This record gives sequence, structure tokens and C-alpha cells, in this order.
Amino acid sequence: MNAIPYPRGSLLVNAIYGLLNPLPFGFFVAGLIFDVLYARTADVLWNNGAAWLNAFGLVLAIVPRLINLVRVWITGRVYATSTDKAGFWLYLVAIIVAIVNAFVHSRDAYAVVPASVWLSACTVVLLSIGQVVTAVTGTRGGLDRE
Repeated sequence: MNAIPYPRGSLLVNAIYGLLNPLPFGFFVAGLIFDVLYARTADVLWNNGAAWLNAFGLVLAIVPRLINLVRVWITGRVYATSTDKAGFWLYLVAIIVAIVNAFVHSRDAYAVVPASVWLSACTVVLLSIGQVVTAVTGTRGGLDRE
């Protein structure tokens, strides 16, 4: 079989990516749960918690997305598949939606519903689709092929 040799990449970068990549998803899912709880109870505590979870998810999404940016578009552009690129764009759009959600959460607590619930749900759905697409098609997903 005549396969193009695939670059292995740095083990440290792979470890950092593998460690940090799932964390934003957890924060965004928790933020969605808090947004739904706030929509149901109108207790401001849930809104403040959702705003903090969204902010932490955005901060923790920076490093894995920069690593993915370098892998897909700079060092691995010859080896990147269309699935890698689709996953990159889905994550990028999800992060943009989460940034808009952070601005929505900066408003008065009673003015965030229903926009915050929809934006949180959209973020989680986009991240889920991106993760499923990369997992099902067997691309790198954080670990380089041997």
C-alpha cells in the first residue's frame, strides 16, 4: 500500500490537546443545564453560574483550538482531511456562538431568557456534531496516526 507518511507531531502537544480538548464541552453542557434551570426557576444564581461556566469554557477552548488551527491549516494542511477541516469550522462557529452567549449573559438577569438557552443549546449541538464527525470518520481527533 502506498500511503503518504503522516507526521507524528509532538507528544507534549498531543498530551496538552488531549487533556484540554474535552473540558470546554463539559463547561458548555453545564452552562446549558444552568440556563435551563434559570429559565424554569428564575433564580438569579443559575444565571450567574451559567455565565461563569460559559466564560470558563471559552477560556479553556483557546489552547486546544490554537493547536487544532496549527494542525489543520499550517503544519498538517497536506495531511488534513475534509473531516478535520469540518471539525475545525464547527468548533470555530460554536466558539463564536458562545462568545455571543457571553454578551447575552452580560445583560440584566431577567433579559437573558430565551436567548441564552438557545445559544447554549446551539453551542452544545455544534460541539457534539464536531466531535461525532471526527470520531466516526476515524480522523486524528487529538491523536496523530502512527
